[in-house]
Amino acid sequence: MALNSLNSLPAIESVPGLSTTERTAILDHLFEPCVPLYTLSVSLLTEKIFDSYEDLISSIGVQLTDLAESSSTSDSEWLDSILAAHPRLGQTNVESSQSRAEQAQLNSDGHSSAQSLADLNALYEQTFPGLRYVVFVDGRSRSIIMDDMKERIKRGDPTAERRAAIKRQAMCAIAADRARRNVV
Repeated sequence: MALNSLNSLPAIESVPGLSTTERTAILDHLFEPCVPLYTLSVSLLTEKIFDSYEDLISSIGVQLTDLAESSSTSDSEWLDSILAAHPRLGQTNVESSQSRAEQAQLNSDGHSSAQSLADLNALYEQTFPGLRYVVFVDGRSRSIIMDDMKERIKRGDPTAERRAAIKRQAMCAIAADRARRNVV
């Protein structure tokens, strides 16, 4: 099973019996290719039986939230490396075909808008060293996304950023949307 060439995820009840390579491909498909995420979560896909991909994603969300709430610097750095697996918004050389498709409308407003988004990405990463702005685009316009990015920069709270990037605005919402679109 090579998920990169498939348009659907396997039935959730088959996940525990899959090979490590196949479970890693599921994580790639739902999230983004990321060795630190594999290290954190690939065994979870064998150790626990899930009723749905939503449950699986929620369990990974708990793991990520535990990292976000930890006082350990190494846990924060581990989480930051997972968040950084997501491509920058508006980035043109995106490896993931899913991210490329999800961000397509953000790249359609011309060079000056693209430069504005690149500038905001740089400001975000300067404000939050080690973090990447991650948001569930979900068909929203570039201006709405940029306004959200500006608000989050203005807030200036790295802990709130990590939480936002995991749950309500980003990684888990993106993964859940991908699962809804790709389950057999």
